[in-house]
Amino acid sequence: MSFSSRVKDELSRVVPAARHCQIAETAALLGMCGTISADESGRYTLRIHTENVTVARKFFILLKEAFQVRSEIAVRQSHFSKKNRTYIVYVSDSEGTRRVLEAVKMISEDGEIGEDFARVRNIVLRQDCCRRSYIRGAFLAAGSISDPEKSYHYELVTSDPERADQLCTIISTFSIEAKIVVRKKYYVVYIKEGDQIRDMLGLMGADTALMDMENIRIVKDMRNSVNRQVNCETANINKTVSAAVRQLKDIEYIRDTKGLASLPVPLKQMAELRLNAPDAPLVQLGTMLEPPVGKSGVNHRLRRISEIAEKLRQEHGISPE
Repeated sequence: MSFSSRVKDELSRVVPAARHCQIAETAALLGMCGTISADESGRYTLRIHTENVTVARKFFILLKEAFQVRSEIAVRQSHFSKKNRTYIVYVSDSEGTRRVLEAVKMISEDGEIGEDFARVRNIVLRQDCCRRSYIRGAFLAAGSISDPEKSYHYELVTSDPERADQLCTIISTFSIEAKIVVRKKYYVVYIKEGDQIRDMLGLMGADTALMDMENIRIVKDMRNSVNRQVNCETANINKTVSAAVRQLKDIEYIRDTKGLASLPVPLKQMAELRLNAPDAPLVQLGTMLEPPVGKSGVNHRLRRISEIAEKLRQEHGISPE
């Protein structure tokens, strides 16, 4: 099961105790993946279509808990794949359907069906707890989240630009910044920042998924820290080895052309030590001198030796490497 599926499975089992929160979540499910119809005699029906059985189960439970409405579930098998199924939860009872539509503000007093969730202070979304429930319902209906082992990405998909704007507005009330991108004919509300996705899991009520994500992030941070340290140490080792090789070449060139005896005594002593201890770090070389000198002193002497070798090469018409 994917991380996104695990999150939805957990959220499908979160049923808010307050009826107003149940109504908000029902409104999101209906708005994101529901259809409402009325026949010529004025009888209403509603249904949602989903490929996720956990979403169907959640809608079934909400209808029962919040409205005492009996619904039915049908399953359609795809003609192209035995694995793809569509779950349809529908209410054929006209009075029950009307009670639901009135509660989620999708029907006017004269019986006209419509939606207006774009109003800034919609009564369905007036409280924080209701907005949390609405986001949870929207995610169940049309959301996904990437595996935090691979990347950080949370999204809600809708075909309605006004609904996308409203989702961003609702999310922003929790100090979380969501953005919108158009993907073909859909409007995708997305979040890519790890800390904010963690906060989204928390406000939706996916506590287990939140802890799983935090554990993964801790391991990833530790792994990245170790990798950075190893890379830094490797770079330092490579730098030290390269410097030592260059120093040996300079010393050997002086030895083979003019002789180490031509160097001042401190530099001659340094050159002989480096030849005898080609792999020794500068600090160790300093302790081997008499009297001992610090790392900066060793580095200064080796740099002087390199300058002398370079001058000799120029005198002999040898180009620098």
